[in-house]
Amino acid sequence: MNRDLLPVAVIGLGDIAEKAYLPVLAAEPGLDIHLMTRNRETLDRVGDRYRLPNRHSTLDSVVSAGVRAAFVHAATSAHVELVDALLRAGIDVYVDKPLDYTLDGSRRLVELAETRERSLMVGFNRRYAPAYVEAAHRGGSLIVLRKNRHNQPAIARTFVYDDFIHVVDTLRFLAPDQVTDVRIGFRKRPGDGLLEHVVLQLSGDGFTALGIMDRCSGVTEEVLEISGGNGKYEVLELGDTIDYRDGIPAVHRHDGWTPVGRQRGIQHAVDHFLDAVRSGRRIDARDALRTHEICEQIVHETER
Repeated sequence: MNRDLLPVAVIGLGDIAEKAYLPVLAAEPGLDIHLMTRNRETLDRVGDRYRLPNRHSTLDSVVSAGVRAAFVHAATSAHVELVDALLRAGIDVYVDKPLDYTLDGSRRLVELAETRERSLMVGFNRRYAPAYVEAAHRGGSLIVLRKNRHNQPAIARTFVYDDFIHVVDTLRFLAPDQVTDVRIGFRKRPGDGLLEHVVLQLSGDGFTALGIMDRCSGVTEEVLEISGGNGKYEVLELGDTIDYRDGIPAVHRHDGWTPVGRQRGIQHAVDHFLDAVRSGRRIDARDALRTHEICEQIVHETER
């Protein structure tokens, strides 16, 4: 192992790892990347593609290699077991949302990270997407985020924790003050009871934030609008923006050369985590846990 490089593991080599994170990590200077999956064919295919020789099929092998940080992109059902073992081994962890499909499992990981004094960061990449960072900077009293899907109704727990959780966390990020009231609306499909849409209202001192997801929509889309003070800022698909001042729109198209990882906040999220690992600064997941708590509240409401 080159002691001048930071040894990091990528655990789980599915679509998220391959399409979103490995292109960013492979271009990051100063890393010694270790790959892990139990699927040998996938392990060798991805390792060969990125010319990464450090390949592991077990977590024990990863830990024995002396990695200091890990990116966990395995199935959500495996998060608790993997993250628990990594934290106990003294390894800082970046993990895809959600921490777990249960609030108890999520809370247990957050508390363990605190006890072990290790970083635990949840992959809420929209907090780092440049267009959403700019929206948060501009602020407003009314926030509306629509994230729709075409013909994908689902059971409540997977609907909320796999997908709608991004809406919940982004609204919390954009809210200019503490959330003091949570209201939930929803519709279930007659017959099988699958969840079709959810409407979340978060409010606090001087603001209202609405999160809308319709998984029986005619289109897959993500649109953010923040308004107030005779202005409105609109973001389309985390890229194009329209800035309205006194009714006059200023349109800005995202640069077609901008890497998707940067546009969607993956690059900045990864940099934030790695900077903390290198500097010894601990990232606390307590705020991420609050997002999981609201998700659990939505699930209970829709299943009641």
